[in-house]
Amino acid sequence: MLDLYGPLLAKALFPAYEAARGRPTIPLLKHLSTTELWSLDQLRDLQLGLLRRLIRHAYLHTTHYRDVLSSRGMLPEDFTSLDDLRRLPLLDRDTVRTTLDARTTSAPPLWVIKKATSGTTGQPVVVKYNAESRHWRDATRWRAYGWANYKIGHRALHYWGFAPPAKSWFTRTKVELDRRIKRDLYVDCTPRSDEALMFAVDELRRFRPQVIVAYAAGAAALARFVLDHGLRTWKDTSVILGAERLWPHDRQVIEEAFGPAFETYGCREVMLIGSECEVHEGLHTSMETMIVEVLVTDPDGTVRPARAGETGEVAITDLHNLACPMIRYVTGDLAVAHGEAPCTCGRGLVRIGPIEGRVTETLRDARGNAVGGLVFNILFAALDHVARKFQVVQRLDGSVVMKVVPNGGGALPEKAYRSIHEFAAKYLPNTQFSVEYVDDIPLTSAGKRKVVVVEKPPVTPQA
Repeated sequence: MLDLYGPLLAKALFPAYEAARGRPTIPLLKHLSTTELWSLDQLRDLQLGLLRRLIRHAYLHTTHYRDVLSSRGMLPEDFTSLDDLRRLPLLDRDTVRTTLDARTTSAPPLWVIKKATSGTTGQPVVVKYNAESRHWRDATRWRAYGWANYKIGHRALHYWGFAPPAKSWFTRTKVELDRRIKRDLYVDCTPRSDEALMFAVDELRRFRPQVIVAYAAGAAALARFVLDHGLRTWKDTSVILGAERLWPHDRQVIEEAFGPAFETYGCREVMLIGSECEVHEGLHTSMETMIVEVLVTDPDGTVRPARAGETGEVAITDLHNLACPMIRYVTGDLAVAHGEAPCTCGRGLVRIGPIEGRVTETLRDARGNAVGGLVFNILFAALDHVARKFQVVQRLDGSVVMKVVPNGGGALPEKAYRSIHEFAAKYLPNTQFSVEYVDDIPLTSAGKRKVVVVEKPPVTPQA
């Protein structure tokens, strides 16, 4: 079928829409299509210039980084190579939470966007960033989507988790109109009953997407349903996957059910960190927007960059967030380092992957249907103002308890308490659900806080 609207949206409507809102998405996207082919030395020179700008601004206009540099006897002029970044301390989630005001700059550019995220550790983080950072995030996402053959103007089915709807009718209408104009259809991937999966298949057939953007585990569950019931009636469609690790066995069924799979890795704090290209040999990092470190802690406590093939913890420096700098922010995720070997695609961007720390366990509702545990991450991101930590536990008897550490102790406000129960009733129908207030939620032996815990029966030793 001849598609006239897609090219019109790509060539005229979308560029005009972005320009009218003061967003240089298209010029930045064109620039990134050039820089991705630069040599590694050129890309690192670019990073160094941006890092020096960030450090200078943070030193002059935030109390936190002025104190950090002063405590180490450093000045912004001392940063003459990217190696000097390792002289600064890592920024863990507790420090991010307690230094928000101290990291917020007193001079332009000021923050214009504020977000809350629970991440994979069940402990929310508030992030503030300026317009420049937002513009680079948008352009970087579109570039990576292009590697997966997702072009501006394509019909895109987003098989994604749903946040609680906006309270304002105007906001809800605006979001819906925006999605229709951009040809985005959103289908909730969290409920995974046969009825819910069949609904997703029906929507896929009706909408005929040119690309699918999905949670990795959600896409895998839908793919198995399609294959088990012989439902595929469409041509190959690229599938862009995120939010959870894409396991090899899941990739296989997704590609059989839909088409080529492209893994991405990101977090709300900085958005897209790495993406697969058409070669599928690791994830190219977004070097023009951030510095990605993969760090290993040796037995003597020394922290060093991971060698090729080693697994280490991911730390991010957002090079364009001058409003509330996040320098060497530890995401809590583990990734495999690739070293400096170039990719055969010709792009100079350093690669990492696979990502080892993005696994969320699957819950079951009262009828035994699978429910993606990430749904509670979505809920908790909207409740960061009333609680500090949470963990969802499904007991052996099928009941579910949400452990919560409220802000300031005590109990949650009635409105938040009711929202949690309504959310649980929607995604875990007829399941016994309760909220338990706790003083803390301990980390695992690996230093992670599991968002979802599904209790398993003890294994009986064989005679």
